[in-house]
Amino acid sequence: MQVSVENTGGLERRMTVQVPAERVDQEVGSRLQSMSKSVRLDGFRPGKVPLGVVEKKFGKQVRLEVMNQVIHSTLQEALTQENLRPAGEPKIEPNESQPGEVLEYVATFEVFPELAGAIDDNFTITRPVVKVTDTEIDAMLEKLRKQRATWTEVERDARLDDQVVIDFEGRINGEPFSGNKGERMPLELGSNSMIPGFEEQLVGVSSGAEKTLRITFPEDYPSAEVAGKDAEFNIKVHGVSEMVLPELDDDFARAFGVADRGMGGLREEVTSNMQRELKQLLKGNLKDQVFSGLLEKNQVEVPRSLIENEIVQLRSQQDYQGLDTDALQNMAERRVKLGVLISEVVKQNQIQIDPDGVREAVETIASSYEKPEEVIQWYYGNQEMLAGIQSAVLEDQVVDWLIENGGLKVVEKQTSFDELVEATRQSKG
Repeated sequence: MQVSVENTGGLERRMTVQVPAERVDQEVGSRLQSMSKSVRLDGFRPGKVPLGVVEKKFGKQVRLEVMNQVIHSTLQEALTQENLRPAGEPKIEPNESQPGEVLEYVATFEVFPELAGAIDDNFTITRPVVKVTDTEIDAMLEKLRKQRATWTEVERDARLDDQVVIDFEGRINGEPFSGNKGERMPLELGSNSMIPGFEEQLVGVSSGAEKTLRITFPEDYPSAEVAGKDAEFNIKVHGVSEMVLPELDDDFARAFGVADRGMGGLREEVTSNMQRELKQLLKGNLKDQVFSGLLEKNQVEVPRSLIENEIVQLRSQQDYQGLDTDALQNMAERRVKLGVLISEVVKQNQIQIDPDGVREAVETIASSYEKPEEVIQWYYGNQEMLAGIQSAVLEDQVVDWLIENGGLKVVEKQTSFDELVEATRQSKG
C-alpha cells in the first residue's frame, strides 16, 4: 500500500492511497466462489451455477462492496502509518478501478493541531474571598417575601416598586417591528425587565392614563432589527397596584417547606443554600478566569469541521437558540479551542480523571431527586450522560492543577456575595 499526504493549507490534508490490485481481486474472487456454491438461479441446480455466470450477474456489485470495505480498512491503516488524527469524517473520493488495476482513492480531512512546547500559563487571576453576611441573608429573605407578595390596586400615581397593568404599542420611524405590542401586561416598576428608560417613564402615571414613551434600544440588543434605534411606545394604563409583603413568621416559613422549625429553620435553610451557591460561583469564577487566560496566552488554530459540529450542538440546546450566527460562531470557536488546550494540559501533565470526583458530582445531582440511588444508577448505566459529568470533572481538575502547580499567579480580593453573583451574570451575558 502506497500513501502520500499533501498539506493543502492550514489544518487540511489530502491523502492519496493506492492499494495493490490483488488485495481487491482476491477478495472479490473468494466471494464469488462462495456465492457459486449457494446462489439460486433459474436453469441451474443449487450449488452448480458456473462461476462465470455468477461473476457476470453479481461481479460489479460484489466488487463495489469489497472496494468500500477495503477503503474503510486501509484508511485507518494509512492514518496510523502517517501518524494523522483526523477531525471529523474524511471525505473519500475513489477512482474507478477495474480488475487487475490498482485501487486508488483520495481522503480529504482536517487534522487536530499539534501544539509546540508546553502550554503557556503565565498569567494572573483574582480569587474572590467571600463570606455570606447576615445582611445578605436578610436580603435573600426579603427576595423570598417578594416572591410571595400580593398586589392591591390603589387610587394614586404609580411609584417605584408598584405594579402597573398596561397596553403598549411601539414603532420605529412610524413602522411596527417584531414584538412591538402587548395587552394588559403587568409590569413591576424597577424590575428592569424592560429596556432602559421604559419603566422609569411610567413612574407617576395613574389608572386610565395614556402616555407616549421615547426609548432608544441598546446597541447590543439581541434583535438586530431594533438594536440602537429610537422608538416611540404608546401606553395605556389599566391599573396601578402596590406590593403587599407577607410577615416573616412561622406561616411564611411553612410556605417554604420548613414546617417544624419556623423562621429560625428557614434562615438556616437559606444560609445553607447560599453557601452551596457560593461554592459553585467561586468554582465557576476561577474556571472562567483560568480558561480565558489560557485562550489569551495560547493562540491555537482549530479545524473548521469541529467548529461547525459545535454550532450544530449549540443550536440544539434551548439556552442558545436565541443567539445570532456570529454569536454562535464565536462561542463554538471558543469551546473548541478550549477543548484542544484542556486536552493538551491533560496530556502534558498526565492528569488522570478522578473517579471519586465523578462519583461526588453524580451524587450532588442525584441529591435533589426523591430517589437519589436510582438517579446514580441511571447515570452510571448511561455512558453518554456519564461522559458529560466526567468531562466537567476533568475540567475542574485541570483548573486545580494549573492553580496549584502551574505558572499562573493568584491574587485574592475581598468580594461580597452580591458582587460575585453580578460578575457571574455579566460574564454569561
